[in-house]
Amino acid sequence: MNRTLIYFDKNQFQSSYELIDVSNQIFRKEKHELYAVSFGSKPSDNQNVFDVWIQLEDSRVAEYDVLNIVNCIEEMHRRYSFDCILIPATFWGRMLAPRLAMRFKVGLVADVTGIEIWNDTVMMVRPAFDGKIFAGIVSENAKPLMASIRPGVFQYDHARTISKSTKEIVWKPQNVRESKIRLITTSEKPSSKDIRDSQVLVGGGGGVRGYFSELQPLADAMNGMVAATRKIVDSGEATRDMQIGQSGKTVSPRLYIALGIYGSLQHIEGLKRVDYIISVNENRFAPICSLSEIVVQGDAVDFVKKLVMRIHAGKNG
Repeated sequence: MNRTLIYFDKNQFQSSYELIDVSNQIFRKEKHELYAVSFGSKPSDNQNVFDVWIQLEDSRVAEYDVLNIVNCIEEMHRRYSFDCILIPATFWGRMLAPRLAMRFKVGLVADVTGIEIWNDTVMMVRPAFDGKIFAGIVSENAKPLMASIRPGVFQYDHARTISKSTKEIVWKPQNVRESKIRLITTSEKPSSKDIRDSQVLVGGGGGVRGYFSELQPLADAMNGMVAATRKIVDSGEATRDMQIGQSGKTVSPRLYIALGIYGSLQHIEGLKRVDYIISVNENRFAPICSLSEIVVQGDAVDFVKKLVMRIHAGKNG
């Protein structure tokens, strides 16, 4: 029986749940058990989707003490011999994953965006060369198979997940060293919205370069957020956290309004399970148009101004 360990990031539960889909794809032809490990807080609905839930309880291990967390997971691996360890590519996950791989002396496939089966072998797909191409990586006979997974790419549907009778284990680690990390002070990071959480996204591409700031009124009128292609980010008109694509974020809004966006493969890769796409482009043969439910041929900036006027008129009338 194969065993998969999923690391739960207490700050991003959803990203961790998505790893269930990854494990199911890796072991699609084989039976496997799902283990979860969490340090600190845990989600309230963990009792029916995993075979085993391991909860670390040790006052000596702080949530930011990555070295001791590695020690604890190494100890768990000696006990359960995991065939696969999956970690979300979050802030903490990106610190933890390479350290674990070095400890186990195995390779790590980082920032995975897809799973394929190639000659009956699992091939993990990730962006390479700064997002310009995809690389398919095969890890032959390495145990545990280790990967960090880009958030938002894979799907977790609680309603469709097989219900299980979860065995919960409170883990008391033995291999804990005295931490050399001292917490001196803390400060609250200002809360900010994430484009991955928005149901409506107004995206700007090269066709609105120089006018990108004019997209915000449309996003506000539709209770959505503004997003950008890499071309806009590289021009300095948008920040990296607004970027959709292979080297940016993966989003799944209900509505995506693509303004002046050509639709390169790198950008399309960042769109997953979008319900509706409206494209506004002077080139009606742009690749993004073939994916759109509605295509408007014309100037995107002019379209934004007129649509905002119509929305406000409708609300007032």
